[in-house]
Amino acid sequence: MDFSITQLREFAKSSSWDNAPVSDQDKELPAPPIFPACPDNAVLIPLPSPEDCRTAGKDFLRIVKERKSNRAYSSQPMPLAVLSYLLYCTQGYKCMRPQSTVAALRTVPSAGARHPLDTYLAVLNVEGLAPGLYRYQPLEHQLWLIQAGDSTLPDAVVKACNKQLFAGKSAVTFFWAADMYRCEWRYTTHAYKLVLLDVGHICENLYLACEEVGCGCCAIAAYNQQEADSLFSLNGDNNFVVYVAPVGTL
Repeated sequence: MDFSITQLREFAKSSSWDNAPVSDQDKELPAPPIFPACPDNAVLIPLPSPEDCRTAGKDFLRIVKERKSNRAYSSQPMPLAVLSYLLYCTQGYKCMRPQSTVAALRTVPSAGARHPLDTYLAVLNVEGLAPGLYRYQPLEHQLWLIQAGDSTLPDAVVKACNKQLFAGKSAVTFFWAADMYRCEWRYTTHAYKLVLLDVGHICENLYLACEEVGCGCCAIAAYNQQEADSLFSLNGDNNFVVYVAPVGTL
């Protein structure tokens, strides 16, 4: 579907909330789960505490000043404690929202605390973690091994990243995928803008956390939608990738 520049600019504006359709929340329909479920036979890998990660101890202003995109990574593997730290800083679970059973508080803000983004990982070079495709389970601070990787995985990551070769040399590439109904249940037609705002919060936390632990990060918006969704067997309808970020050691 083609849109004009004018239509896209209107989409970017804050449209009238008064004209939004009645939400499924207002209809008192059950809320969708706010945490992704795993198959019964899922292989789950506990992660070390994010507090076990050795950080540089920089002050926040220095982190902000030194933050930049890095596309060149060393061949040194990423320590598992560093990956744990990055995951917690970007999607970590803190507690349920007070007086609520359908909203959670995490380390990033989200409209209505609905957190409609899930973190998928293509792991290429992380100590103590076999190469493969994973999904972060924030409630348990664990990884679900979706599929073990082989020698073709770096090429698959590059293909999903629209042939940007540096992605295949990362230690791990983050793929954030939307679960749209998690946000639509409350916000209906406004969900499409809110999801994109939410993923921006997540990615900026990744940049800042990488700066603290000596890693490089480069966000990718020009990814290949079909290849990225296919990599993690997402249906491309309610679940689809909206942002990508390779990360490596420097």
